[in-house]
Amino acid sequence: MSFRPLIGMTIIDLSHRLPGPLCGKILTDLGANVIKIEDHVFQDPFNSGLFAKFDTSFLSWYENLNSGKKIERFDFNSPADQEKIHQMVVNADAVILGIPGKTREKLKVTDADLNLKKPFVAIELLASASEKKSMHDLNAMAMTGLLSLYVSGRSEKIIDPPFLPIAGISFGHKGATDLLAGFIKATKVNQTQFVKTYMDQVTEEILGIFWPAADRKLGKSKFLHNGVYPCYSLYQTKDKKYVALAAVEEKFWVRFTDVFNIKTEMDRFHHEDSKLFDLLAESFSKLSQQEIADKIHGEDLCLSIIN
Repeated sequence: MSFRPLIGMTIIDLSHRLPGPLCGKILTDLGANVIKIEDHVFQDPFNSGLFAKFDTSFLSWYENLNSGKKIERFDFNSPADQEKIHQMVVNADAVILGIPGKTREKLKVTDADLNLKKPFVAIELLASASEKKSMHDLNAMAMTGLLSLYVSGRSEKIIDPPFLPIAGISFGHKGATDLLAGFIKATKVNQTQFVKTYMDQVTEEILGIFWPAADRKLGKSKFLHNGVYPCYSLYQTKDKKYVALAAVEEKFWVRFTDVFNIKTEMDRFHHEDSKLFDLLAESFSKLSQQEIADKIHGEDLCLSIIN
């Protein structure tokens, strides 16, 4: 990454799992020196613990979320190590907090300990300001009402969750933004800024934009990005693979129909019935993914192979 404006900034990452480490990863990519501190026994559960045990994909997540960081492990019950961690934090420019209150007290990184007379940010990533219970990504999506969009119109007894933890990903990005905004203010007033970022609020603020309350009240649950129009959808190929069609603009649609010799008087937004969907599905089903790739080579028509 060529844009690295945070070179020279040191951030201590005392978080685990997804949001906090992602926050730190974003800042690492921007040039910050991010040091992730873990207990030598109770490490990040994505690397050693519950999550790592039942799904090995979390090991890859851990590696990718923390690439570029320096990882140091200490004995959180050792007074000497507690003092080392405290000094590392107060000598840094910011700390990402994702540890229990008792652990903060043990490591001397409470708000009182971090009320420093210098530009410093202590950001804490929390589940909710109002709900006094734990939550995962799926809970945040459900509690904010956004998950109902995903299940709208479906009748399966069991539905797979959305394909990525989008609430947690948004949460991590917002944490990085809030930390940087806090540091700008800290430099202006020359003192610590304590920032709290909440998963449920972030989910509503960032993701709720794309399914606003007014649309929810009207019962509108189908639109371009979740498949109401034939010109913007996923289609299966002859070899049971898939392609992504996103020919929303007329010029892309016209070129697409020319290249694939699709004859129709129906508008690309025709959705009153399934006729256009069926026509496109039939056309794609006659070609393998490679044959489609060959057809669209060098073409600009917003059709992509799903690798």
